[in-house]
Amino acid sequence: MGLTRCRIGFWAATALLGAMAGLGPAQAQDQRWLQIEAHRDIETALERARVLDTALDNVSGFRLPSDWVALSLGPFESETDAFALRRELRAQGVIPADAFISNGSDYLAQVFPQDGMARSPVIIAPAAPEVEPQPDPAPEVAIAPPPQPEPEPEPEETLAQAQAAERLLDRDARAEIQTALQWFGFYNLGIDAAFGPGTRRSISDWQEAQGFAATGVLTTRQRDALIGDYRAELAALGMETVRDELAGISIDLPMALVQFERHETPFAKYVSRNDSGVQVLLISQSGTQATLFGLYEIMQSLEIVPLEGRRERSQNSFVLTGQSETLRSHSFAQFRNGEVKGFTLVWTPERDAQMARVLPMMEASFATFSGTLPESAGPASAVARADLLAGLALRRPDFSRSGFYVDATGTVLTTSAAVAQCGRVTIDEAYDARVVRRDDALGLAVLKPETPLVPMAFAQFHDRAAAMGAEITIAGFSFEDSMSRPILTFGRVDALEGLNGESDQLRLNAEIRPGDLGGPVFGGNGAVIGLVSGQPQDGARQLPSDVNFAVSAAAITGFLQAANVSAGTLREDVFVPPERLTRIAGDLTVLVSCWN
Repeated sequence: MGLTRCRIGFWAATALLGAMAGLGPAQAQDQRWLQIEAHRDIETALERARVLDTALDNVSGFRLPSDWVALSLGPFESETDAFALRRELRAQGVIPADAFISNGSDYLAQVFPQDGMARSPVIIAPAAPEVEPQPDPAPEVAIAPPPQPEPEPEPEETLAQAQAAERLLDRDARAEIQTALQWFGFYNLGIDAAFGPGTRRSISDWQEAQGFAATGVLTTRQRDALIGDYRAELAALGMETVRDELAGISIDLPMALVQFERHETPFAKYVSRNDSGVQVLLISQSGTQATLFGLYEIMQSLEIVPLEGRRERSQNSFVLTGQSETLRSHSFAQFRNGEVKGFTLVWTPERDAQMARVLPMMEASFATFSGTLPESAGPASAVARADLLAGLALRRPDFSRSGFYVDATGTVLTTSAAVAQCGRVTIDEAYDARVVRRDDALGLAVLKPETPLVPMAFAQFHDRAAAMGAEITIAGFSFEDSMSRPILTFGRVDALEGLNGESDQLRLNAEIRPGDLGGPVFGGNGAVIGLVSGQPQDGARQLPSDVNFAVSAAAITGFLQAANVSAGTLREDVFVPPERLTRIAGDLTVLVSCWN
């Protein structure tokens, strides 16, 4: 916001400030302040205070209980004076639209001016015009004009007068009052223009918050203040209905804060305007329920969806919220009639109060009509995130390994190295999980999802020892989180023990990558015969790249029993065709990610 030195229209009001200069925060309890900004750190606050004081004068800075610093004008002897000055400065565009009147009750230590004293405004008189020099006139006795009495403030209406004025309001005016009360968080019922008990309580609450008598009936002056503040905030946000014909979505957006950038399936992207810190994504894509579920998983890996927040998915919709020290977001999407549509709102913490009002307006106005953005390379669950979400920053884990489901409730078995020293562990980057048992000697760990899952398949273990020379298939995320589906690697069993005779290991002839560690090793009949553990760490020796090891099925089932996890087995005489094994491997193998 640019500041100008508004010393012409401003000085009439600042005479009040000069009379009260020097009052500190302890004296502000019965007075009012015009709070115009707040800053998290003291250096920024002091720098802004100096800029504001040059333009406005009588700027003071106070510590708040949250340890932020409030920058305010004042104090004022009455709320009427404070509101009058706020209205004038906002009309000139000198202070932000969300500047508000405070009684100073939460102002602690004064940090500006740094001498601890509020300063009186300096009134700059206009320079006298230049004139030709004249001879000195004869001395005259100056007669001072009689003092003029201060104009009496306009008297406030009585309750009866306020009720009479209210009866003259038409339906639209009454509805706007309810809307304004709702906007500022005082009214949460329907906008029906009927002033029943709920509306009366809301008006009383607003009056009490502004320091007025809580009568439940607005005076003309109070009504003007409420509606004026509401319209000023709407103007500052630029709320308007956007109808995107290509996406098939209509919604109210804060167009003073965002601007359309481009369509990129599945998003219509609205980026920040003038560094507002606000972004909007309209979601529009044809597909199935699987498309919705895939989008739900993938969006949680975006930087714009912070880790802390709600994660709710139903059969036909999902809601994702996130909050961090620097970012907030709210995402909603639904699947209906072969279309996935929704929106994401992203903002920075200083806009919390505004977005608490904008978000309900977006939700209430969200409507869809026929049509979606053009098809991309495939549904969200089957395309690379880099293609699907081009231009959006992805949050990346420290590293990722493989794992696999071992029961019908989503319990996952993985390598213990995948979860060691991790602040957070996820399954498929979408589901938080906790480590319930770990054995570093065996190299195994059991994960339980925080929310029970229903996997499409889970492992069936071989009920006897693997055969030497048997053909094997390994499923794993070889390239970690770069792929959304596991890769199959083929090889054979070279030995039924480790290099030093370890009976709980299998020696494999197969090329693997770090991302494959923790993945399942399938025998020819589709049963799991082991878990990929890689090569032993030996700094003095380097094994060939195709020599790798796996924890045997017998060792795994014993470990799972100790962890109270039921493990199923598959008979030797069962045969699983290769095409079915490929599908099963993809359904039960998961990406295990470590975050810090």
